[in-house]
Amino acid sequence: MKHSTALTALSMALLLSGCNGAGDATETHGADPKLPTQERGLLPTMKIAEPTAWGDQKPRVPEGYSITAIASDLKIPRQTLVLPNGDILVSEGKGGTEAKLKPKDVIASWVKARGTTPVKGGNRLTLLRDADGDGVYEVKTVFAENLNAPYGMAFANGKIYVANQDALVSFDYTDGQTTASGAPTTVTDLPAQINHHWTKSLAASPDGKWLYVGIGSNSNITERGMEVEQNRARVWQIDAQTGAHRPYATGIRNPTSLTIQPGTGQLWAVANERDELGPDLVPDYLTSVHDGAFYGWPYSYWGQNVDTRAQPQNPERVAAAIKPDYALGSHVAALGVTFSIAAMGDKFAEGAFVGEHGSWNRENPVGYKVVFVPFSNGKPSGDPIDFATGFRGEDGKTRGRPVGVTVDPKGALIIADDLSNKVWRVTRNR
Repeated sequence: MKHSTALTALSMALLLSGCNGAGDATETHGADPKLPTQERGLLPTMKIAEPTAWGDQKPRVPEGYSITAIASDLKIPRQTLVLPNGDILVSEGKGGTEAKLKPKDVIASWVKARGTTPVKGGNRLTLLRDADGDGVYEVKTVFAENLNAPYGMAFANGKIYVANQDALVSFDYTDGQTTASGAPTTVTDLPAQINHHWTKSLAASPDGKWLYVGIGSNSNITERGMEVEQNRARVWQIDAQTGAHRPYATGIRNPTSLTIQPGTGQLWAVANERDELGPDLVPDYLTSVHDGAFYGWPYSYWGQNVDTRAQPQNPERVAAAIKPDYALGSHVAALGVTFSIAAMGDKFAEGAFVGEHGSWNRENPVGYKVVFVPFSNGKPSGDPIDFATGFRGEDGKTRGRPVGVTVDPKGALIIADDLSNKVWRVTRNR
């Protein structure tokens, strides 16, 4: 027993020392990233986030903008939804029921847990209200509770839709309501076995007819077998009236946030790609999501780049895999996406904001910020621009981790921070 404990401790020490991080100088991003050679080893590099309090500090934003915490002491805020009257709903919770397969899974879970809040998930929706429009959200109340790890939210058809980790549910809503009028109605059950990736992202079509739910894989690269990947790593299209559903797009390892592009009705997603191919593979990405499209997981990545760990291989599926639109960088852990509007200012008027939760599997951490991806003619164009930074400081301490991002109609960016349990609001200085 003592020998086993010593070996485990040694393994952790090696992991945390960054034993294969020599290639960590590269970040792959853009529409045509230059992908490095795969690096395979016994264990991936891991780096603890080392949380600390904000104190008198706060995230940094561009000149001409200000950032304020509009809510604190939440219970793991994940995504936000701006209601028609300007109220903000915050989903709070933590899910997943996976068992650890190998010693490296136990160690990885320990490393990741060290970089998260000790607060227990709220399993609720909290409503924030700024009644007089002065930027201070003086009302903070529980809108609905006793949910099951709620994550994605959408408003359509006079209803608030919520993607729990096991079901898509809805609440009837009257403008100005501060608490739900009753228990939610189940629209349809969602895959909930194991829930390695438990977050269920959500968006509604502009006409409210369709609901789109992103469902992550049950593994990194099919370690649990393909049987438990049924109905996983895909986006469902759900009939809002009947709950009938079908696979809309497949091969997306973990579509963590969905949004609709204004003016086009096009569905977009950010996705977290696979691990353990090196510090610079595989890029997490931002992409338009098309009906019937296959994005590669588990057989390949970024188009037809084969991942031989997925067995048996499927050459026909590899040949059908399409490239995403835009690489965000490897292991940035993109968990939020929203399109901008003109009120955000000229530099940030056309494009998408992305919340990057931050890496745990690189010696040199990446992510831990909100970036802006500029668009031109409806597509990403140019390098990502840092918009909200400082969540991980130069001292190596992590004060916050961005998740959901939402632009409100007034031209403010709402950021959920699930480490410090705050919601931030970024506004232009007038």
